[in-house]
Amino acid sequence: MLKYRAEIKKLPTYDVIERDWNIKINANECNMNLPPIVEERVMGRLSRLAFNRYPNTETESLAEQLAAAYHVQRRNILLANGSSEILEKMFFCFGGRNHKIVYPQPSFSMYKIYAELSNSISIPFDLDENYCLDAEKFVATVNDNKAHLAVICAPNNPTGTHIPLADIEYIAKNINCAFVVDEAYIEFDGRSAMEIWHKYPHMIIARTFSKAYGLAGARVGYMIADEKITEITGKVFMPYHLNILSAVTADIVYQMRHEYEPRIAMMRSERDRIAEQLKKMSVIQVYPSATNFVLMKYDKAVGLNEYLANIGIGVRSFGDAPRLKNCIRVSAGLREENDTFMKAVKDFVETHTEE
Repeated sequence: MLKYRAEIKKLPTYDVIERDWNIKINANECNMNLPPIVEERVMGRLSRLAFNRYPNTETESLAEQLAAAYHVQRRNILLANGSSEILEKMFFCFGGRNHKIVYPQPSFSMYKIYAELSNSISIPFDLDENYCLDAEKFVATVNDNKAHLAVICAPNNPTGTHIPLADIEYIAKNINCAFVVDEAYIEFDGRSAMEIWHKYPHMIIARTFSKAYGLAGARVGYMIADEKITEITGKVFMPYHLNILSAVTADIVYQMRHEYEPRIAMMRSERDRIAEQLKKMSVIQVYPSATNFVLMKYDKAVGLNEYLANIGIGVRSFGDAPRLKNCIRVSAGLREENDTFMKAVKDFVETHTEE
């Protein structure tokens, strides 16, 4: 008889099964593939790879490039399969039996799962009714629980909430445990915690290439931390865990990151345009966003989601999820995709207003 760990059976499944959507704006992805000039460089580099060798120089090239860009040492950088792997490893390193981990809710759904997998004690911290983080109360929760790890997502997913740098610094200054700032969406926001990172050796910055740089399929992320942290946490990663194809692609993308600046600006503009159009419908509440997506609340959200799915538009509906009931998250797609989505929403709202 197979005897699984009891905790694993209780875990929710992170659903990654997708339909073949006409318009896919449900996963906070970039709806554009590599810029042609970047693709040309990537393909040329891939054609010269030694596929029979383990990754080594290629991952070093990426890590060294990141270190130079952030004006840190190579030993301050750890690469991973997306920032999700970074987060998972932080939960394993600082969590464990009787170790408490504080994180906001609603936020990235994997925080709770990583806490369960690492056999840690979850201390979810409720955001306020507008999904803003109260830094003073968050600090009090961390300190009162003698937490081993505190995590925030800045800006926050799935709410889109901007967390002021002053609040992040207040937290860093007033807690003594490891402090992870998940900056998966920072390119759409503005000021990064990297501005203050050098002052707080217990602060860990997690970043990804999946969102702004459109490499969700390559799965590349990295963390920036004090060398004492990277040295210890590096021990929980598998050898050669980042494959050579992803490392090379990310290396070239980051070299040519200026090519992405117009795209990032466009996604921010489309995000704001979606929000403004949705706000014109009085029955829909739209939350401010500093990411590449918009969160909306509508009392007929379940029906709207079904209607959109039936016409081939994939959005992220939260159904009856705690604190996200009747909420839908929509990523900023291409302009024509966004126009089609907004017209569909308008048509549904007008049809169901009198019900």
